[in-house]
Amino acid sequence: MNKDSAAARRLKPVPARTGVQPVRPRARGLTSDLDLTVDELVALLDLSEKVKRNPSRYSTALAGRYLSLLFEKPSLRTRLTFELAIKQLGGDSVMTTGPIGDREPLKDVARNLDRWTNAIVARVFSQHTVDELAKWSSVPVINALSDTYHPCQALADVFTLRERYGRLRGLKIAFVGDGNNVAHSLMLTATRLGAHLAVATPEGYEPAAKIRAQAEEFAAAAGVKLLVTNDPEKALRNADAVYTDVWTSMGQENETAQRRHDFQPFQVNESLFAKAKTTAVFMHCLPAKHGEEVTDGVIENPRSVVFEQAENRLHTQKALLLMLLG
Repeated sequence: MNKDSAAARRLKPVPARTGVQPVRPRARGLTSDLDLTVDELVALLDLSEKVKRNPSRYSTALAGRYLSLLFEKPSLRTRLTFELAIKQLGGDSVMTTGPIGDREPLKDVARNLDRWTNAIVARVFSQHTVDELAKWSSVPVINALSDTYHPCQALADVFTLRERYGRLRGLKIAFVGDGNNVAHSLMLTATRLGAHLAVATPEGYEPAAKIRAQAEEFAAAAGVKLLVTNDPEKALRNADAVYTDVWTSMGQENETAQRRHDFQPFQVNESLFAKAKTTAVFMHCLPAKHGEEVTDGVIENPRSVVFEQAENRLHTQKALLLMLLG
């Protein structure tokens, strides 16, 4: 077992839930951002840096390990970075696309896959799917995006900022747009790591109340500020990073026209970007709709780090796999 991965992780089995139970105890995975403690988050970022700096050192660390990739939604970055991550660590993956749990119960899917592979990576429409897979699986289940969370993206985001600024504590991140899964994961991860966060959305598109309440507790404990507002200019004041996402996510296509109308004042254009610090970076989880949520003048700006974020998905997911499977 790799020395660094062993030292970095302190992941203990989580007791199975009450009610009808799996035969075997649930394995520790990443169903939401909160499955990692603050210490584990820091350890993962440290390990990501080591992996990125010296990838050959870890090229056989997960030899003989295999991932099940379950994707209900199309994917470029998530799919390829997980496939490459496990292969570059010496393992391999198998892939299936389309609805999960239609032909057979999710609990049966989980109990098949955990006999064939060492972890399950699921990109799904509903958080319930991830939770149900994790309930019945004896191997780690990793949330590769659900309607509630996008934890793997948040890991790459905070790693990118730490790489850029040399720190996270005290930085201010401004997220502008939909209070969606990306916003939720940023709120839960960035605040726990000591970053200030401002989220600006149109009325009616604010983050979920439960997520906001949790993030407010984390911010208070870390001594940082969390702001949720309907004023994008207020959110960007003194921001070190300006983050946006598409206005209409997969599964919301019937809302496209209404969302374009509602989100237009929240477009990150040159004028709005100028409200942040002159050194602020621009962030986007991609794919981006150029000319919609962001203008070319911003996303193609030298201060745009969107492709650094995309690259860092590979490195942080390698670190995550090492911590869970090493």
